[in-house]
Amino acid sequence: MSETAIRLLNPADHGALAALMAEMQSHYAVPCPPVDEILAGLVRLPAGIDILVAARGRAVLGFASACNLYPGPGLKSGFFLKEIYVAEAARGAGLGRALMTALAELALERGHRRIDWTADADDGALLRFYDSLGAAAHPKKVFYRLTGDALADLAKA
Repeated sequence: MSETAIRLLNPADHGALAALMAEMQSHYAVPCPPVDEILAGLVRLPAGIDILVAARGRAVLGFASACNLYPGPGLKSGFFLKEIYVAEAARGAGLGRALMTALAELALERGHRRIDWTADADDGALLRFYDSLGAAAHPKKVFYRLTGDALADLAKA
């Protein structure tokens, strides 16, 4: 079997990534759109989105999705990691760390000076993983979300 490569997403990966995204939605017990909608979203990725995949042959075993941020401290740019996920069958092989390492390399190549993300405060294993990367939690920050009726109401204001 071929070696796993960490690289930027290309159109040939869309089908395999869509299947992995469906697995992720099931893992988190959240609704999942039909595969054709996932594929359409991948084709229409907004500018400024980068998706790294952990690929072995035609299989996508994990991915990390990040978007560009500006400004950050010192008016420098950065990445916001929206999602990182490794297929259940591929966990424990270091793919999460490899994806984060590749994202850090890409950030520095692009002149970014930081990567920010959120994490589920109740997921101890995930928090330990992020700690193992050398990341620092920022407990003074509060995460907000504007969605649904509140989003629509604000847009109408």
